[in-house]
Amino acid sequence: MQREHLEEITALRHRLHERAELAMEERQTKETLIRFLKERTALEVEDRGRWFYAHYRSGNRAAPALAFRSDFDALAIDEGPGLPYRSRNAGISHRCGHDGHSAALAGLALEADKLGAGRDLYFIFQHAEEIGGGGEECAGLITEKGIAQVYAFHNMSGYPLGSVMVRDGVTQCASKGLTVRFLGTPAHASQPEDGRNPAGAAARLVLKSQEAAAADGFSGMVMATVVQVAVGNKNFGIAAHRGEVSMTLRADYERDLERLEETIRRYAGHLAENEGLSVSFGESDVFPETVNDPACARLVREAAQACGYPVVAMKKPFRASEDFGHYLKRCPGAMFYLGNGESYAQLHTSGYDFNDRILERAVELFKKIIELA
Repeated sequence: MQREHLEEITALRHRLHERAELAMEERQTKETLIRFLKERTALEVEDRGRWFYAHYRSGNRAAPALAFRSDFDALAIDEGPGLPYRSRNAGISHRCGHDGHSAALAGLALEADKLGAGRDLYFIFQHAEEIGGGGEECAGLITEKGIAQVYAFHNMSGYPLGSVMVRDGVTQCASKGLTVRFLGTPAHASQPEDGRNPAGAAARLVLKSQEAAAADGFSGMVMATVVQVAVGNKNFGIAAHRGEVSMTLRADYERDLERLEETIRRYAGHLAENEGLSVSFGESDVFPETVNDPACARLVREAAQACGYPVVAMKKPFRASEDFGHYLKRCPGAMFYLGNGESYAQLHTSGYDFNDRILERAVELFKKIIELA
C-alpha cells in the first residue's frame, strides 16, 4: 500500500473516532467519508440518504463486478480520557472498530483509484450495523447493480496480530431481541386476589426460555439470554399489573431461531390465557445468519496466503451477529476477520480501540481478492 494512503486513512480513522455517532444518526460520519473520497479520488460517489457507495469503473464489462462493505456506526459506551482523538460525543464511542473498517475501505478506494483494477468495484459504506438495520437496506445495491461477489471484514481480538480467520458456511449467528409484555389488572397489595398480577407468568417465562433453548432437536447452537425483567413499580400499596421480559434469542441457523421463538411465544400465550392476562410481543435488533460461500471463503484464504498472512481455522461460528448476512442472501461472498492480537482488549469494552496496525493488512487483502477473483 502506498505510504501516503496509509497515513491518510490512519488520520481519517482518528477523525471518525472523534465523531462517533449512534446507529441511524451517523450524519457527520457519512459526510466526513464522502468528503474524503471526493477530495482524493475520481470515483463516482452516490449518497443514498443514511448510507452511500463509491463506484470504480474499469471499462471491462466482461469481468463481474465485486463489492466491499464497511460499517460506520458507534456504540453507546462512554470513553474516558487517554486517546488524543477521543470521542467528542459524550456517552458514544467506536468500541467495535467500525471507524477502522470504514477507514480501511476508504484506503482500498484510494488504491483502486490510483492504481486501477481489472473490474468494476463498489465500495459500500453502511450505517446502523449495531442494530441490524443497515444491512438489509444497503443490500439492495447487490441486486440493483448485478454485483457478482461481496466481501467484508471485522477486526477480532484474541487472535494473533494480522492473522486471518474465515469459515465456510455459517460464520456468525442469527439473533433477535424479543420482548414479551403481560398486562393484568391492578389491586391493593392487601387484596391481590382482586387483580391479575403478571409476576408469576414473567418468572415462569424466564425459566421456560432456558428450558426451550436446552431442548433436543436443534441443528446447531441455540441460546435465550434474558436481558431485562420488569414487573410493576416500587409502590408497596399496589400489586403489580404490568410485566415485561426481554431476551436475545440466538442460533447458528435461522430455522432454529424461528423454532425457539415460536416455542416461547406459544408458552407466553398459554400463561396469559391461564392467568387472565393479555400478552403482546415486540421485536428489535433482528439479524440474519451470516453464511459464507465456500468458494469465496477459499478465495480469502488464497489471498491471505499470497499476502503472507497467517490463516487461523474457525471451528465454530462466532456467536455475535452481523447484518452482512443480508448481502450474502443476494450473492456469494464472505465475511472474514483480522486479528488485533491475542491479548488485545475485547470489542465493546472500555479498554478497546481499533488497532491501526491492521489497516494496511485489510487493504492489501482486499486488493489481492480483487486480483484473484
